[in-house]
Amino acid sequence: MGPMAPHRRDLVVRASVDQGLLSAAEPVVALLDTAGISASAAALTSAFAAVTDARVLHAFAVKAAPLVPVLRLLDEAGLGAEVASPGELALARAAGVRLDRTVLDSPAKTPAELRQALALGIAVNADGFQELARLDALLASAPTASTLGLRVNPQLGAGSIDALSTATATSKFGVALRDEGAREAVVRAFLKRPRLTRLHVHTGSQGIPLALMAEGVGEAYALAEEINVKAGRQQVDTVDIGGGLPVDFSSDEEAPAYAEYARLLVDTVPGLFDGRYRLITEFGRSLLAKHGLVLTRVEYTKTSGGRPIAVTHAGVQLATRTVYAPGSWPLRILAYDAEGRPRAGEEVVQDVAGPACFAGDLLAAGRALPLLHPGDVVAVPDTGAYSFAHHYAYNSLPRPGIHGFTVDGDGAVTFTTVRKRQTLDEIVAEAGGAQADALVRGSSPSG
Repeated sequence: MGPMAPHRRDLVVRASVDQGLLSAAEPVVALLDTAGISASAAALTSAFAAVTDARVLHAFAVKAAPLVPVLRLLDEAGLGAEVASPGELALARAAGVRLDRTVLDSPAKTPAELRQALALGIAVNADGFQELARLDALLASAPTASTLGLRVNPQLGAGSIDALSTATATSKFGVALRDEGAREAVVRAFLKRPRLTRLHVHTGSQGIPLALMAEGVGEAYALAEEINVKAGRQQVDTVDIGGGLPVDFSSDEEAPAYAEYARLLVDTVPGLFDGRYRLITEFGRSLLAKHGLVLTRVEYTKTSGGRPIAVTHAGVQLATRTVYAPGSWPLRILAYDAEGRPRAGEEVVQDVAGPACFAGDLLAAGRALPLLHPGDVVAVPDTGAYSFAHHYAYNSLPRPGIHGFTVDGDGAVTFTTVRKRQTLDEIVAEAGGAQADALVRGSSPSG
């Protein structure tokens, strides 16, 4: 099972209408392909197993899809969790992810976060020398089973999306290896701390060429070899190579494949795969993006300046990056009629708009599609990562319901609820509804 095949997607869209999942009362829903997610996890593990006998922990980047049922499904597939906040750690623990398959990365860990991580015994990648000093102080008073690493920045340059390029000359992440004296300082930091046994590198994600990603891994490997030579032993025994495999948002293809990247890594950094080093990966987007689908009803249509516009219920709250940076994050739009059948007919250049009250809330501008009508269904594929699970509460729009689905051999579709649609009472509560008088003059302080 690879990406969502068009015929299978058509069955799911039709079933969502027939079963009342998508309706006038609930005009936007988000869907996750259970079998597709499991297949991507299997493709990842098999790709690395095919090129190395070394131990490999594939730690899913929780930020890509912070949903407990997703983490549980991936845990069942043998994956761990890469967390970057107390909230993400709480999600991983709620999903039952084993502590020894959990890795904490963050550029701003507080003392409390570090204490918790050390108490739990989860792996910690420090982001710099100040954090290493903080860990020194904590370790002096509290023994731990945690393995410790240091993130480095090889400063190799940017890809096509600056915001996701983490190995630039001035990136906020890790120790910048090409700054004057930095590499020597990293080596000294390891020699001073025998229990510091991991190096972590992540060159970036969407928009980063595979060759640049592999070059970043090569830089970390070379540094590990240097440290081990100067230590006179294999002090660095694990290299965390991050994630970052890009996703093709222009088609249904799941490309590049994990197997392609794994082979490139072996060709580029063969010594890393000879069994001496344990490996950790932190893929996120590439595991989930192709297995998510947003469905929304067209509420109204109009024409402005001669261009047709379809106004839907999916916009900036679900596809925030697309709305604010459409050039970097274009999404495909698929047209269905009110019964959930693929809409045919001559394509017309039109806009597909969301519900938020600002002009830029567009899922697509000037897109050629069969002309949409009120009541039609718009499907937005490739939204399983960094999209509907990351609700942006513009206009106090509710978080949509998220449902997993399976399709049996006869084409019957079964839905299961992953997260319920947010209620208006929940919106009010999150907006301080219980503290309505907090700012009223003369009100008394309350806890």
